[in-house]
Amino acid sequence: MQFEYVQLLQQEWPLYLEGMWTTFWLVALSLFLGLFIAVPAGIMRNSSQAKWRLPAWAFIYFFRGTPLLIQLFLIYYGAGQFLGGADSWQVTQVDNPSAWQQIVLVLQSVWFSLCGYIWHWLQEAWFCALLAFTLNTGAYTAEIVRGSINTMPVGEIEAAKAFGMNQVKIMSRIILPSAFRRALPAYSNEVIFMLHGSALAGVVTIVDLTGAARIVNSRYYAPFEAFITAGLLYMLMTFVIVYVFKLWEKRWHKHLKPLQV
Repeated sequence: MQFEYVQLLQQEWPLYLEGMWTTFWLVALSLFLGLFIAVPAGIMRNSSQAKWRLPAWAFIYFFRGTPLLIQLFLIYYGAGQFLGGADSWQVTQVDNPSAWQQIVLVLQSVWFSLCGYIWHWLQEAWFCALLAFTLNTGAYTAEIVRGSINTMPVGEIEAAKAFGMNQVKIMSRIILPSAFRRALPAYSNEVIFMLHGSALAGVVTIVDLTGAARIVNSRYYAPFEAFITAGLLYMLMTFVIVYVFKLWEKRWHKHLKPLQV
């Protein structure tokens, strides 16, 4: 049994490495792009104005309240219901159009071209998975950012105002850097959850780490050997993430340690 398992690894190790690389770049890119959603959404969520707060609340509530698999299916299968065939749409031509009709025709042309461009990307499974993962982690990270901003010590903000800083400088130089440091432990959990959630990418034909294990299982009918290898590789990646975040916390929280006399 042990000899057969070693042979299996020797033969299929390149497939596991390819799936591991796919999982890595898919998760890393979705986390990176999710930050561009999370920071503005977290700030908007704390706004006192309803026109900013309510859209952010709706976005966060939807993506935190529905399963990631449903979100992936809605993008992968559902988007085609609205955008499929956009390339074949034709703009209605009008003889001697008025100025208003010309504007409408231009807007129609731009809209149909945009739909066709989006549909071109939505036909790619990796893009659908990346979009679903980005929106999902963006919503969860936005809630982490919101909580970190709310725990900001009032004295630091008052000190910044006393120095004459405006609201933009206070947010960029005082609130966000401090919030990011406090959010590190919670964000490390989100990164690990995103890594584990990426196993759903195999559902939409992406050969990630879990997809590689499925292929090995279908070839050798060895589910235990195939999936235990994938599980060990996921565990290895998780340990690397934990170690990296510990280094970041050790560096960025260094000022919080008690002084040694």
